[in-house]
Amino acid sequence: MNPTNRSLNLSGGASLSKGARRSQTPSSPFSLTERLFASADDRKASKAIDNGIVRLEERLVSETAFHDGMAEVSARYLLDAGGKRIRPILAFLTAQLGDGVTDDVVTAATSIELIHLASLYHDDVMDEAEQRRGVPTAHTVWSNSIAILTGDLLFARASKLLSILGERAIRLQADTFERLCLGQLHETVGPRPGEDEIEHYLRVLADKTGSLIAASAQLGVLVSNAPEAYQQAVFDFGEKVGIAFQLIDDVIDLAPPSDKTGKTAGTDIRAGVVTLPLLYLRRDAPTDPQAAELLRRLDPDTIAATPAAEVDALIAELRAHPVTLETTAEAHRWAADAVSALDPLPEGTVKKALMRFAETMVERSA
Repeated sequence: MNPTNRSLNLSGGASLSKGARRSQTPSSPFSLTERLFASADDRKASKAIDNGIVRLEERLVSETAFHDGMAEVSARYLLDAGGKRIRPILAFLTAQLGDGVTDDVVTAATSIELIHLASLYHDDVMDEAEQRRGVPTAHTVWSNSIAILTGDLLFARASKLLSILGERAIRLQADTFERLCLGQLHETVGPRPGEDEIEHYLRVLADKTGSLIAASAQLGVLVSNAPEAYQQAVFDFGEKVGIAFQLIDDVIDLAPPSDKTGKTAGTDIRAGVVTLPLLYLRRDAPTDPQAAELLRRLDPDTIAATPAAEVDALIAELRAHPVTLETTAEAHRWAADAVSALDPLPEGTVKKALMRFAETMVERSA
Protein backbone atom coordinates (compact mmCIF):
# COMPACT_ATOMS: atom_id res chain seq x y z
CA MET A 1 0.00 0.00 0.00
CA ASN A 2 1.27 3.46 -0.83
CA PRO A 3 2.40 5.02 2.50
CA THR A 4 0.28 8.09 1.90
CA ASN A 5 -2.94 6.10 1.56
CA ARG A 6 -5.76 6.66 3.99
CA SER A 7 -9.48 6.66 3.63
CA LEU A 8 -11.23 9.65 5.15
CA ASN A 9 -14.77 10.91 8.00
CA LEU A 10 -16.76 14.34 9.09
CA SER A 11 -17.61 10.95 10.66
CA GLY A 12 -16.39 10.67 8.57
CA GLY A 13 -16.44 9.28 5.40
CA ALA A 14 -14.46 10.76 3.15
CA SER A 15 -16.14 10.41 2.38
CA LEU A 16 -14.68 8.86 0.43
CA SER A 17 -13.90 9.24 4.08
CA LYS A 18 -10.95 8.68 6.24
CA GLY A 19 -11.93 5.41 7.80
CA ALA A 20 -9.07 4.99 10.18
CA ARG A 21 -11.28 4.97 13.26
CA ARG A 22 -13.43 2.10 12.05
CA SER A 23 -13.78 0.40 15.42
CA GLN A 24 -15.21 3.51 17.03
CA THR A 25 -18.57 3.01 18.70
CA PRO A 26 -21.27 4.95 16.80
CA SER A 27 -22.87 7.79 18.72
CA SER A 28 -26.37 9.20 18.59
CA PRO A 29 -26.96 12.23 16.34
CA PHE A 30 -29.18 13.67 19.06
CA SER A 31 -26.22 14.09 21.42
CA LEU A 32 -24.68 16.48 18.89
CA THR A 33 -27.80 18.63 18.61
CA GLU A 34 -27.90 18.91 22.39
CA ARG A 35 -24.46 20.53 22.29
CA LEU A 36 -25.33 22.86 19.41
CA PHE A 37 -28.37 24.47 20.99
CA ALA A 38 -27.57 25.81 24.42
CA SER A 39 -30.40 28.26 25.17
CA ALA A 40 -34.18 28.23 25.36
CA ASP A 41 -34.32 30.51 22.32
CA ASP A 42 -32.68 27.76 20.28
CA ARG A 43 -35.22 25.06 21.12
CA LYS A 44 -37.35 25.59 18.03
CA ALA A 45 -34.39 24.99 15.71
CA SER A 46 -33.22 22.08 17.84
CA LYS A 47 -36.62 20.43 17.70
CA ALA A 48 -36.80 20.91 13.93
CA ILE A 49 -33.44 19.19 13.49
CA ASP A 50 -34.31 16.33 15.84
CA ASN A 51 -37.56 15.79 13.96
CA GLY A 52 -35.60 15.92 10.72
CA ILE A 53 -33.27 13.19 11.96
CA VAL A 54 -36.25 10.96 12.76
CA ARG A 55 -37.59 11.48 9.23
CA LEU A 56 -34.12 10.95 7.81
CA GLU A 57 -33.74 7.57 9.53
CA GLU A 58 -37.10 6.45 8.19
CA ARG A 59 -36.14 7.61 4.70
CA LEU A 60 -32.77 5.88 4.85
CA VAL A 61 -34.49 2.59 5.62
CA SER A 62 -36.90 3.01 2.71
CA GLU A 63 -34.16 4.06 0.29
CA THR A 64 -32.04 1.01 1.12
CA ALA A 65 -34.89 -1.34 0.20
CA PHE A 66 -34.24 -3.34 -2.96
CA HIS A 67 -36.18 -6.09 -4.67
CA ASP A 68 -33.07 -8.23 -4.48
CA GLY A 69 -32.63 -9.68 -1.00
CA MET A 70 -28.82 -9.73 -1.12
CA ALA A 71 -28.68 -6.10 -2.19
CA GLU A 72 -30.97 -5.04 0.65
CA VAL A 73 -29.03 -6.96 3.29
CA SER A 74 -25.68 -5.57 2.16
CA ALA A 75 -27.01 -1.99 1.68
CA ARG A 76 -28.41 -1.89 5.20
CA TYR A 77 -25.38 -3.52 6.77
CA LEU A 78 -23.41 -0.36 7.58
CA LEU A 79 -26.59 1.68 7.97
CA ASP A 80 -27.67 -0.58 10.81
CA ALA A 81 -24.22 -0.23 12.38
CA GLY A 82 -25.01 3.40 13.25
CA GLY A 83 -23.32 6.72 12.53
CA LYS A 84 -23.29 10.31 13.74
CA ARG A 85 -25.32 11.76 10.81
CA ILE A 86 -23.12 14.85 10.92
CA ARG A 87 -23.78 15.80 7.30
CA PRO A 88 -27.60 15.67 7.52
CA ILE A 89 -27.50 17.62 10.78
CA LEU A 90 -25.50 20.33 9.04
CA ALA A 91 -27.98 20.44 6.13
CA PHE A 92 -30.90 20.69 8.56
CA LEU A 93 -29.11 23.47 10.42
CA THR A 94 -28.35 25.63 7.38
CA ALA A 95 -31.91 25.05 6.13
CA GLN A 96 -33.03 27.16 9.10
CA LEU A 97 -31.73 30.12 7.10
CA GLY A 98 -34.60 29.49 4.67
CA ASP A 99 -37.86 27.54 4.84
CA GLY A 100 -36.59 25.09 7.45
CA VAL A 101 -36.50 21.29 7.33
CA THR A 102 -38.93 20.72 4.48
CA ASP A 103 -39.54 17.43 2.67
CA ASP A 104 -37.05 18.51 0.01
CA VAL A 105 -34.39 19.18 2.64
CA VAL A 106 -34.93 15.71 4.11
CA THR A 107 -34.58 14.29 0.59
CA ALA A 108 -31.32 16.19 0.08
CA ALA A 109 -29.97 15.08 3.46
CA THR A 110 -30.89 11.46 2.73
CA SER A 111 -29.01 11.64 -0.55
CA ILE A 112 -25.94 13.10 1.14
CA GLU A 113 -25.94 10.38 3.81
CA LEU A 114 -26.30 7.68 1.15
CA ILE A 115 -23.29 9.10 -0.69
CA HIS A 116 -21.30 9.05 2.53
CA LEU A 117 -22.43 5.50 3.25
CA ALA A 118 -21.56 4.34 -0.26
CA SER A 119 -18.09 5.79 0.02
CA LEU A 120 -17.43 3.76 3.17
CA TYR A 121 -18.02 0.49 1.32
CA HIS A 122 -15.54 1.53 -1.38
CA ASP A 123 -12.99 2.92 1.08
CA ASP A 124 -12.88 -0.26 3.10
CA VAL A 125 -12.14 -2.34 0.00
CA MET A 126 -9.32 -0.02 -1.06
CA ASP A 127 -7.85 0.07 2.44
CA GLU A 128 -8.34 -3.64 3.09
CA ALA A 129 -9.98 -2.57 6.36
CA GLU A 130 -11.28 -5.16 8.78
CA GLN A 131 -13.71 -3.08 10.84
CA ARG A 132 -16.11 -0.20 10.32
CA ARG A 133 -18.44 1.24 12.95
CA GLY A 134 -17.63 -1.59 15.32
CA VAL A 135 -18.55 -4.42 12.92
CA PRO A 136 -16.57 -6.42 10.35
CA THR A 137 -16.37 -4.57 7.03
CA ALA A 138 -18.73 -5.61 4.25
CA HIS A 139 -16.03 -7.02 2.02
CA THR A 140 -14.82 -9.31 4.82
CA VAL A 141 -18.39 -10.54 5.41
CA TRP A 142 -19.11 -11.12 1.71
CA SER A 143 -16.52 -10.15 -0.91
CA ASN A 144 -14.86 -7.16 -2.54
CA SER A 145 -17.25 -7.40 -5.48
CA ILE A 146 -20.37 -7.30 -3.30
CA ALA A 147 -19.02 -4.38 -1.26
CA ILE A 148 -18.16 -2.38 -4.39
CA LEU A 149 -21.50 -3.11 -6.04
CA THR A 150 -23.34 -2.18 -2.83
CA GLY A 151 -21.57 1.16 -2.84
CA ASP A 152 -22.51 1.64 -6.49
CA LEU A 153 -26.16 0.87 -5.72
CA LEU A 154 -26.19 3.45 -2.96
CA PHE A 155 -24.57 6.06 -5.21
CA ALA A 156 -27.26 5.35 -7.81
CA ARG A 157 -30.05 5.69 -5.26
CA ALA A 158 -28.56 8.97 -4.02
CA SER A 159 -28.46 10.32 -7.57
CA LYS A 160 -32.06 9.35 -8.13
CA LEU A 161 -33.09 11.27 -5.02
CA LEU A 162 -31.21 14.42 -5.99
CA SER A 163 -32.75 14.35 -9.45
CA ILE A 164 -36.05 15.22 -7.73
CA LEU A 165 -34.52 18.47 -6.52
CA GLY A 166 -33.48 19.91 -9.85
CA GLU A 167 -30.45 20.71 -11.95
CA ARG A 168 -28.55 22.80 -9.39
CA ALA A 169 -28.68 20.04 -6.81
CA ILE A 170 -27.57 17.47 -9.38
CA ARG A 171 -24.67 19.68 -10.48
CA LEU A 172 -23.57 20.17 -6.88
CA GLN A 173 -23.60 16.41 -6.35
CA ALA A 174 -21.63 15.80 -9.55
CA ASP A 175 -19.00 18.39 -8.58
CA THR A 176 -18.73 16.83 -5.12
CA PHE A 177 -18.41 13.30 -6.43
CA GLU A 178 -15.68 14.44 -8.82
CA ARG A 179 -13.76 15.93 -5.90
CA LEU A 180 -14.21 12.77 -3.84
CA CYS A 181 -12.76 10.66 -6.63
CA LEU A 182 -9.90 13.06 -7.36
CA GLY A 183 -9.09 13.23 -3.66
CA GLN A 184 -8.91 9.45 -3.49
CA LEU A 185 -6.77 9.36 -6.63
CA HIS A 186 -4.36 12.00 -5.31
CA GLU A 187 -4.10 10.16 -2.00
CA THR A 188 -3.40 6.87 -3.77
CA VAL A 189 -0.77 8.34 -6.11
CA GLY A 190 0.81 10.52 -3.44
CA PRO A 191 2.55 13.88 -3.79
CA ARG A 192 4.28 14.75 -7.05
CA PRO A 193 8.07 15.10 -6.98
CA GLY A 194 8.91 18.35 -5.26
CA GLU A 195 5.37 18.85 -3.94
CA ASP A 196 5.07 19.70 -0.26
CA GLU A 197 3.73 16.62 1.54
CA ILE A 198 1.77 18.58 4.12
CA GLU A 199 0.07 20.81 1.54
CA HIS A 200 -0.78 17.72 -0.51
CA TYR A 201 -2.23 16.02 2.56
CA LEU A 202 -4.45 18.99 3.42
CA ARG A 203 -5.73 19.17 -0.17
CA VAL A 204 -6.64 15.48 -0.01
CA LEU A 205 -8.57 16.12 3.22
CA ALA A 206 -10.37 19.05 1.59
CA ASP A 207 -11.48 16.88 -1.33
CA LYS A 208 -12.20 13.61 0.44
CA THR A 209 -13.95 14.92 3.55
CA GLY A 210 -14.41 18.66 3.25
CA SER A 211 -16.19 18.54 -0.10
CA LEU A 212 -19.09 16.38 1.09
CA ILE A 213 -19.54 18.33 4.31
CA ALA A 214 -19.45 21.56 2.31
CA ALA A 215 -22.06 20.17 -0.09
CA SER A 216 -24.27 19.23 2.85
CA ALA A 217 -24.19 22.78 4.18
CA GLN A 218 -24.79 24.29 0.75
CA LEU A 219 -27.67 21.94 -0.06
CA GLY A 220 -29.44 23.00 3.13
CA VAL A 221 -29.37 26.60 1.89
CA LEU A 222 -30.13 25.76 -1.74
CA VAL A 223 -33.08 23.44 -1.15
CA SER A 224 -34.67 25.53 1.61
CA ASN A 225 -34.81 28.61 -0.63
CA ALA A 226 -32.54 30.58 1.68
CA PRO A 227 -30.81 33.66 0.22
CA GLU A 228 -28.28 32.61 -2.42
CA ALA A 229 -25.72 34.93 -0.85
CA TYR A 230 -25.35 32.46 2.03
CA GLN A 231 -24.33 29.51 -0.13
CA GLN A 232 -20.63 30.30 -0.51
CA ALA A 233 -20.29 31.14 3.18
CA VAL A 234 -21.69 27.82 4.40
CA PHE A 235 -19.79 25.92 1.69
CA ASP A 236 -16.49 27.41 2.84
CA PHE A 237 -17.45 26.72 6.43
CA GLY A 238 -18.20 23.06 5.70
CA GLU A 239 -14.97 22.43 3.81
CA LYS A 240 -12.81 23.97 6.53
CA VAL A 241 -14.68 22.14 9.29
CA GLY A 242 -14.14 18.89 7.40
CA ILE A 243 -10.38 19.43 7.36
CA ALA A 244 -10.40 20.29 11.06
CA PHE A 245 -12.44 17.17 11.81
CA GLN A 246 -9.98 14.88 10.06
CA LEU A 247 -6.96 16.49 11.70
CA ILE A 248 -8.50 15.83 15.09
CA ASP A 249 -9.04 12.25 13.92
CA ASP A 250 -5.26 12.05 13.47
CA VAL A 251 -4.89 12.96 17.12
CA ILE A 252 -7.71 10.71 18.32
CA ASP A 253 -6.05 7.79 16.52
CA LEU A 254 -3.17 8.09 18.98
CA ALA A 255 -5.38 8.15 22.06
CA PRO A 256 -5.03 5.23 24.49
CA PRO A 257 -7.69 2.52 24.36
CA SER A 258 -10.89 3.04 26.32
CA ASP A 259 -14.09 1.17 27.00
CA LYS A 260 -15.93 3.86 25.05
CA THR A 261 -14.20 3.31 21.71
CA GLY A 262 -12.76 -0.17 22.10
CA LYS A 263 -10.09 0.80 19.56
CA THR A 264 -6.37 0.13 19.45
CA ALA A 265 -4.19 3.21 19.82
CA GLY A 266 -2.35 4.13 16.63
CA THR A 267 -4.48 2.16 14.19
CA ASP A 268 -3.31 4.32 11.28
CA ILE A 269 0.36 4.22 12.25
CA ARG A 270 0.30 0.44 12.66
CA ALA A 271 -1.27 0.11 9.20
CA GLY A 272 1.37 2.30 7.55
CA VAL A 273 -1.08 5.14 6.96
CA VAL A 274 0.37 8.63 6.98
CA THR A 275 -1.17 11.20 9.34
CA LEU A 276 -0.26 14.82 10.00
CA PRO A 277 1.84 14.08 13.14
CA LEU A 278 3.92 11.70 11.03
CA LEU A 279 4.28 14.29 8.27
CA TYR A 280 5.44 16.84 10.83
CA LEU A 281 8.05 14.32 12.01
CA ARG A 282 9.24 13.93 8.41
CA ARG A 283 9.46 17.70 8.09
CA ASP A 284 11.55 18.02 11.27
CA ALA A 285 13.73 14.91 10.84
CA PRO A 286 16.50 16.55 8.74
CA THR A 287 17.34 19.00 11.55
CA ASP A 288 16.06 17.14 14.64
CA PRO A 289 17.83 13.85 15.50
CA GLN A 290 15.15 12.85 18.01
CA ALA A 291 12.40 13.30 15.42
CA ALA A 292 14.46 11.33 12.90
CA GLU A 293 14.94 8.47 15.36
CA LEU A 294 11.25 8.31 16.27
CA LEU A 295 10.36 8.41 12.59
CA ARG A 296 12.72 5.49 11.93
CA ARG A 297 11.11 3.41 14.67
CA LEU A 298 7.64 4.23 13.29
CA ASP A 299 8.48 2.88 9.85
CA PRO A 300 5.84 0.24 8.92
CA ASP A 301 8.46 -2.46 8.31
CA THR A 302 10.07 -1.74 11.66
CA ILE A 303 6.71 -1.78 13.45
CA ALA A 304 5.82 -5.09 11.82
CA ALA A 305 8.86 -6.68 13.46
CA THR A 306 8.36 -4.96 16.83
CA PRO A 307 6.60 -6.64 19.79
CA ALA A 308 3.13 -5.26 20.47
CA ALA A 309 4.04 -3.80 23.86
CA GLU A 310 6.91 -1.86 22.32
CA VAL A 311 4.62 -0.57 19.57
CA ASP A 312 2.22 0.65 22.26
CA ALA A 313 5.11 2.55 23.83
CA LEU A 314 6.04 4.03 20.45
CA ILE A 315 2.48 5.26 19.92
CA ALA A 316 2.51 6.80 23.40
CA GLU A 317 5.79 8.53 22.57
CA LEU A 318 4.29 10.00 19.40
CA ARG A 319 1.19 11.03 21.34
CA ALA A 320 3.39 13.00 23.78
CA HIS A 321 5.59 14.49 21.05
CA PRO A 322 5.15 18.21 20.14
CA VAL A 323 4.04 17.28 16.60
CA THR A 324 0.78 15.92 18.02
CA LEU A 325 0.10 19.16 19.86
CA GLU A 326 0.94 21.00 16.64
CA THR A 327 -1.64 18.87 14.81
CA THR A 328 -4.26 19.82 17.38
CA ALA A 329 -3.37 23.48 16.96
CA GLU A 330 -3.66 23.16 13.18
CA ALA A 331 -7.12 21.62 13.55
CA HIS A 332 -8.22 24.52 15.73
CA ARG A 333 -6.84 26.97 13.18
CA TRP A 334 -8.99 25.42 10.46
CA ALA A 335 -12.01 25.50 12.76
CA ALA A 336 -11.38 29.18 13.46
CA ASP A 337 -11.14 29.85 9.72
CA ALA A 338 -14.45 28.02 9.30
CA VAL A 339 -16.09 30.31 11.82
CA SER A 340 -14.66 33.36 10.06
CA ALA A 341 -16.30 32.17 6.83
CA LEU A 342 -19.68 32.67 8.51
CA ASP A 343 -19.36 36.47 8.58
CA PRO A 344 -21.95 37.00 5.78
CA LEU A 345 -24.62 35.12 7.76
CA PRO A 346 -27.11 37.02 9.94
CA GLU A 347 -26.65 36.94 13.69
CA GLY A 348 -28.93 34.47 15.43
CA THR A 349 -29.52 30.83 16.29
CA VAL A 350 -28.11 29.33 13.08
CA LYS A 351 -24.87 31.25 13.14
CA LYS A 352 -24.33 30.49 16.83
CA ALA A 353 -25.07 26.82 16.30
CA LEU A 354 -22.66 26.62 13.36
CA MET A 355 -19.96 28.17 15.52
CA ARG A 356 -20.66 25.55 18.19
CA PHE A 357 -20.61 22.90 15.47
CA ALA A 358 -17.05 23.86 14.57
CA GLU A 359 -16.06 23.91 18.23
CA THR A 360 -17.59 20.50 18.83
CA MET A 361 -15.78 18.95 15.88
CA VAL A 362 -12.35 19.83 17.29
CA GLU A 363 -13.07 19.22 20.95
CA ARG A 364 -14.31 15.65 20.62
CA SER A 365 -12.30 12.76 21.98
CA ALA A 366 -13.88 9.99 19.89
